[in-house]
Amino acid sequence: MNGIIGTAIVLVIVVSIVALVVRSMIKSKKAGKSLQCGMDCSKCKGCH
Repeated sequence: MNGIIGTAIVLVIVVSIVALVVRSMIKSKKAGKSLQCGMDCSKCKGCH
């Protein structure tokens, strides 16, 4: 039973981190920034 609780805690932590990363990427994209352009699409000719 202790193994299941530990696994669940680790799973919650990993899912939380992934959610924060995705949220950050979405916010950056909405702000006109992109990871492919060095986080500054104003300097990039081909951002999507």
